[in-house]
Amino acid sequence: MNVVERAKAPTPKFFKVLRTIGLALLAVSGSIVAAPVALPAVVVTVAGYAAVAGGVLSAVSQITVDTSTSSVQAQEDNLRNKKR
Repeated sequence: MNVVERAKAPTPKFFKVLRTIGLALLAVSGSIVAAPVALPAVVVTVAGYAAVAGGVLSAVSQITVDTSTSSVQAQEDNLRNKKR
Protein backbone atom coordinates (compact mmCIF):
# COMPACT_ATOMS: atom_id res chain seq x y z
CA MET A 1 0.00 0.00 0.00
CA ASN A 2 1.62 3.26 -1.08
CA VAL A 3 1.26 6.67 0.59
CA VAL A 4 -1.56 7.88 -1.66
CA GLU A 5 -3.63 4.76 -0.98
CA ARG A 6 -2.97 5.13 2.76
CA ALA A 7 -4.08 8.77 2.71
CA LYS A 8 -7.31 7.84 0.93
CA ALA A 9 -8.08 4.84 3.17
CA PRO A 10 -10.35 5.20 6.22
CA THR A 11 -8.74 6.58 9.38
CA PRO A 12 -9.60 5.26 12.87
CA LYS A 13 -11.63 7.59 15.11
CA PHE A 14 -8.79 8.08 17.62
CA PHE A 15 -6.43 9.27 14.91
CA LYS A 16 -9.08 11.60 13.48
CA VAL A 17 -9.18 13.29 16.90
CA LEU A 18 -5.37 13.46 16.98
CA ARG A 19 -5.34 14.94 13.47
CA THR A 20 -7.78 17.65 14.56
CA ILE A 21 -5.70 18.44 17.64
CA GLY A 22 -2.57 18.65 15.48
CA LEU A 23 -4.25 21.02 13.04
CA ALA A 24 -5.48 23.22 15.89
CA LEU A 25 -1.99 23.28 17.42
CA LEU A 26 -0.57 24.21 14.04
CA ALA A 27 -3.09 27.04 13.58
CA VAL A 28 -2.55 28.53 17.03
CA SER A 29 1.22 28.37 16.80
CA GLY A 30 1.14 29.85 13.30
CA SER A 31 -0.90 32.76 14.61
CA ILE A 32 1.59 33.36 17.40
CA VAL A 33 4.57 33.26 15.05
CA ALA A 34 2.88 35.66 12.61
CA ALA A 35 1.57 38.04 15.30
CA PRO A 36 2.19 41.70 14.44
CA VAL A 37 3.05 42.55 18.06
CA ALA A 38 6.44 42.06 19.68
CA LEU A 39 6.48 38.81 21.65
CA PRO A 40 9.32 37.39 23.72
CA ALA A 41 11.73 35.22 21.77
CA VAL A 42 10.95 32.20 23.96
CA VAL A 43 7.24 32.38 23.06
CA VAL A 44 7.99 32.56 19.34
CA THR A 45 10.48 29.70 19.58
CA VAL A 46 8.04 27.48 21.47
CA ALA A 47 5.34 28.35 18.92
CA GLY A 48 7.67 27.26 16.13
CA TYR A 49 8.30 23.91 17.80
CA ALA A 50 4.56 23.50 18.41
CA ALA A 51 3.92 24.16 14.71
CA VAL A 52 6.32 21.38 13.74
CA ALA A 53 4.79 19.02 16.29
CA GLY A 54 1.28 19.81 15.06
CA GLY A 55 2.26 19.22 11.46
CA VAL A 56 3.91 15.89 12.21
CA LEU A 57 0.99 14.79 14.38
CA SER A 58 -1.49 15.63 11.63
CA ALA A 59 0.54 13.93 8.91
CA VAL A 60 1.10 10.72 10.85
CA SER A 61 -2.55 10.60 11.91
CA GLN A 62 -3.71 11.05 8.32
CA ILE A 63 -1.76 8.07 6.97
CA THR A 64 -2.81 5.73 9.78
CA VAL A 65 -5.15 3.14 8.27
CA ASP A 66 -8.05 1.23 9.77
CA THR A 67 -7.40 -2.27 8.40
CA SER A 68 -10.61 -3.71 9.80
CA THR A 69 -12.71 -2.17 7.02
CA SER A 70 -13.50 -4.27 4.00
CA SER A 71 -12.40 -1.66 1.45
CA VAL A 72 -8.83 -1.70 2.69
CA GLN A 73 -8.84 -5.49 2.77
CA ALA A 74 -10.10 -5.56 -0.83
CA GLN A 75 -7.39 -3.13 -1.98
CA GLU A 76 -4.67 -5.23 -0.35
CA ASP A 77 -6.08 -8.40 -1.93
CA ASN A 78 -6.09 -6.72 -5.35
CA LEU A 79 -2.46 -5.69 -4.91
CA ARG A 80 -1.46 -9.21 -3.92
CA ASN A 81 -3.25 -10.66 -6.93
CA LYS A 82 -1.51 -8.23 -9.31
CA LYS A 83 1.90 -9.24 -7.98
CA ARG A 84 1.28 -12.93 -8.76
